[in-house]
Amino acid sequence: MLRWGLIPSWVKDTKIGYSTVNAMAETVASKAAFREAFKSRRCLIVADGFYEWAAISLKEKQPYLIQMRDRKPFAFAGLWERWKDWAAEEVVQSVTIITTAANELCNPIHDRMPVILAQADYAKWLGEKPATPDELQALLKPFDAKAMEAVRIGPRVGNIKNDDAELITPLLNSA
Repeated sequence: MLRWGLIPSWVKDTKIGYSTVNAMAETVASKAAFREAFKSRRCLIVADGFYEWAAISLKEKQPYLIQMRDRKPFAFAGLWERWKDWAAEEVVQSVTIITTAANELCNPIHDRMPVILAQADYAKWLGEKPATPDELQALLKPFDAKAMEAVRIGPRVGNIKNDDAELITPLLNSA
């Protein structure tokens, strides 16, 4: 199990993880918190969907489940890191998802989206096939919107206490 929010090996404590749950594709190769992980600790985060909330008003948001049209699992581009507290002899492994500009499907809902990698690029991303930093950076783009769908779902998804199939049940008249 990895902790959400990348904790670079050189920080003094784990609090930075709260601000590193996502890494922006535009700065992942240069930002100190992500630079070393981008070079050598890339991973795939398997999912079958993700949630985004569209603002309806200042106080109200509509949640969406975003998934592949064929409902098959896919993989986000991720980074991982190992942090050690030498005094307490504690080791924490952490992870982050890389985000990019939203594609045509996601943009009306949110201006960013996770980087979804094509299956043909998994080996390159994981370092199993050689790739330059520029080739890796080129993978960090919006995924093909035609292969995806956004389904309106109920607000129960916004409460961590809820964990059942109803969370992904489409609302009538889904967009």
